[in-house]
Amino acid sequence: MKKLHIILMLLLLNINFCVAQNFNWQSVKSITNIDNQRFDDVFFLDKNTGWAANGFHAEVYKTIDGGVNWTKQLDGADLGTGLYFRNIEFLNTDIGFLGTFQGRFFKTTNGGETWGEVTGIIPNPSGICGIETVGTSTVYGVGVFSEPARLIKSTDSGNTWVSIDMSVHATALVEVQFVDENTGYASGRNETGGIIIKTTDAGATWTEIYNTGIGGEYIWKLQILEASENNIIFGAVQQASANPGRLLKSIDAGSTWVEKNVPGADIQAVGFISETHGWMGGSELGIMETLDGGDTWAKIDVGGNLNRIFVINNIYAFASGTTIYKYTNETLSTQNIANARNPLSITLSENPVAKELLFTVQYRGSDNMVIELYDINGKLLRQLAKDKISDASGIQKEYSFEVSDLSAGVYLVNFHNNTGRQTLKFIKK
Repeated sequence: MKKLHIILMLLLLNINFCVAQNFNWQSVKSITNIDNQRFDDVFFLDKNTGWAANGFHAEVYKTIDGGVNWTKQLDGADLGTGLYFRNIEFLNTDIGFLGTFQGRFFKTTNGGETWGEVTGIIPNPSGICGIETVGTSTVYGVGVFSEPARLIKSTDSGNTWVSIDMSVHATALVEVQFVDENTGYASGRNETGGIIIKTTDAGATWTEIYNTGIGGEYIWKLQILEASENNIIFGAVQQASANPGRLLKSIDAGSTWVEKNVPGADIQAVGFISETHGWMGGSELGIMETLDGGDTWAKIDVGGNLNRIFVINNIYAFASGTTIYKYTNETLSTQNIANARNPLSITLSENPVAKELLFTVQYRGSDNMVIELYDINGKLLRQLAKDKISDASGIQKEYSFEVSDLSAGVYLVNFHNNTGRQTLKFIKK
């Protein structure tokens, strides 16, 4: 009998292993992908009902069958020109919120069928990068990556709001995640590096609990692993120029942290289904997978231009990037998607440079831009410009910066806009 039990256990383990092996990432159907633009966010209430937000083309899609089929609910042109949808999140099946980079914030009360602009947030944030709904009626929002840092909060399902200046804690905020109405985390950066701050009193006070210590970096996305009773937290460190992207991990609710390098550039997305099995990605690469908690990584030939990995449970997950991707053992009717980002066109007027750094940026539409100067080792020297482009049809803009104070050598100019970061190298004579 004992041998029989052992045989049955081995068969069960083998079956489970085979089932697990059948899980993989696939691109979904019924989602329109135009000229490699990015879906910035994806959110699910449960394993069946979810929404996805396209950034540049300002579209919202909904699924009610676990991402097999998607229906377009909103074309941003209906709300005005030049909108960039950054994030989407729902409080319940009816009430949801949509953040943009244009200082406009939207709410639906009918599951996304119609959207109205939220007014009365004073002062109004210049953009919302992260939204978190928690409990039955509480909503938090933070922004923006291009500065300044601000938090908004509602405790009545988005009917009224308070707006809080967060500049004492951060220069920019990107993400917000809450365990309950009182305990939560926000991430972004300040003058000295990428940061995570924590509150235990519903956002009234905040304490910095981690700083990467490298100027110009962000801690981009956060994930609280629900299966760990909220003790395990992951973060994506978006590097500055020459520095590597990293996984950030805490196993004690943020008291202590470890960093682990991730191969690739411009890391933004992070999502784990267990303490050891998870994925990361960014604007310049597809999905990277780890099975040992981030010690080693393997590139998966699926996905591109990732901003969010949304974990449903310990089996299913979604990712937003060049399109929407699902981690599943189903066979989806996939489409062929060009898994590549669509970077800005940036041209240096001369290289090597004597006294003046001149370059031209071709914007495709309204945008936010942070331009920073680094040395060849990735050390932030100074911010050159922070620019907001309001022209919805796109413009070409010339920039000029005095660099005669720089010693001869090689330098990096980092351009951070709505869809990610890219770097140009120049030689100072």
